[in-house]
Amino acid sequence: MLSISMPGQTYMDAVITPHRSLSERGFIVLISVVTVSNCISSAVFVHFGATLVPIFMGLDVLAVLVAFMVSFASARRVERVQVTAREVLVTHEAPNWSRVVWESPTAFTRVAVEREEDRTIGLRLALSGREVAVAQALSPRERGEFAKALERAIWEARRERS
Repeated sequence: MLSISMPGQTYMDAVITPHRSLSERGFIVLISVVTVSNCISSAVFVHFGATLVPIFMGLDVLAVLVAFMVSFASARRVERVQVTAREVLVTHEAPNWSRVVWESPTAFTRVAVEREEDRTIGLRLALSGREVAVAQALSPRERGEFAKALERAIWEARRERS
């Protein structure tokens, strides 16, 4: 994992994790129900002479298993937003790797908020024509709260430099 040394006070160090509504225990229950129902269905088809059906039912269970494994792997990826007096840093992190996707001086970084009615539908950091979307894993309400906290952190960090 990448270790970043950022001197001075940290005004924000937010870790944004994607929400998954199915817990690991729920997944085990679900895959068990799918497996049992496919085994019962396969037994009925074999009884009537359709011997190839169990192969496709097994592929069905395998496809569901792979889809959930991919979903769980993506749930372990997080987005980290750090604000100091010197810089704003956005990294994408997973258990085995870390990648910096945005780095800019705090003094010139702008927060661009896209609103539709009373919902925050987009949040970006901008500097000199470059921008990066942040907090996409959050709901519109949470994204709005995060935007306010991010703007406040950048404002406080700029104030330190003065």
